[in-house]
Amino acid sequence: MYKTLNEHYREKFNDKVYKLSLDGGFTCPNRDGRLGTKGCIFCTGSDEFAEKGCEDITAQLERAKERVKAKNKSGKYIAYFQSFTNTYAPLKRLKELFYSAIEPDYIVGLSVSTRPDCLEQEKIELLKEINKIKPVSVELGLQTVHDKTAEYIRRGYKSEVYFDAVKRLKKAGIEVVTHIIIGLPDETAEDILETVRQTVNAGSDGFKFHLLHILKGTDLEQEYTEGKIKVLSLEEYAKILKECLGVLPDSATVHRITGDGAKKKLIAPLWSADKKRVLNYLNQYIKSSD
Repeated sequence: MYKTLNEHYREKFNDKVYKLSLDGGFTCPNRDGRLGTKGCIFCTGSDEFAEKGCEDITAQLERAKERVKAKNKSGKYIAYFQSFTNTYAPLKRLKELFYSAIEPDYIVGLSVSTRPDCLEQEKIELLKEINKIKPVSVELGLQTVHDKTAEYIRRGYKSEVYFDAVKRLKKAGIEVVTHIIIGLPDETAEDILETVRQTVNAGSDGFKFHLLHILKGTDLEQEYTEGKIKVLSLEEYAKILKECLGVLPDSATVHRITGDGAKKKLIAPLWSADKKRVLNYLNQYIKSSD
C-alpha cells in the first residue's frame, strides 16, 4: 500500500494538515503569448477550488481557512499556490506573495504548483530561502516524459527541462511533487509506466496521478466529439494506476490517485463524476491481490 499525503503530513508536522488553495494572479506562458494562447489541449484555465481575489493573500487565506476549519481540529495549514503557473512572475512579485503566505502562525508550509520551464535559478534560490523558514514543496506539471505526446498536448517544453528542474530543486533541498496524467491520447500502459520510472529515477518525492478528463471549452472536447480519442473505463484506469503505484519506492508519497474535473464542465468519462464511488473502487482494487 502506498503512503498517502495525510500520512506524509502526519510524519512531517505531527498532525493533520489541510491545504489552502490560493490564486496569486498568475497566468501561463501557454496562454499569454510567450509559447501560445490556447493553453494545453486539456486545460480550461484556473483551478475551480482556489480562492479568488489575488489582491490580498492574507484575506484569501482567511476565507479558505473559514471554509474548512470545522474539518481541521489541528489548525495547521499549507499555503498552496495552485492556479496557473505560480512562478511565472518577476522575482520581486514572487517574494511578496510567498512571504505573505507563510506569515500567519497557522501556516506550517508552502506549496507551489508550476511548470519546470518557469523555474529560473533565482526563483529556486528564493524557494530555498523560504524553505529555511517553513517547509516548501514544488509541484511540477510534467504529465508525460514522452515528447511526442507532450507536443500533441501543447505542453510547451521538452522533458529534459523537467529533469533539469528536478535536479536543481533537489540540490536546493526542496521537495518535488510530479503530476502525471493517465490516459493521454495514444499512450500505452507501458508508456505511462515509463513516465513513472523516469520520474522516480529523477528523484521526485511525491506523485499526483490524474485521469484524463474531457472538459467543455477545451480543444480536447472537439477531438473527442470527432471520435479521434478515447477515454479509459474505471477498470482500465484502476489497472494502470495499480501498476504505476507498484513502481514507486516506499519513500514516495502519493498525493492523489485520481483527479475530478468540475462536474458542470465534464463531458467524459462520466464515471469520474462520482468521486466517492471511484475512490472506494480504486482503493479496493489497489489492495486486492489480483
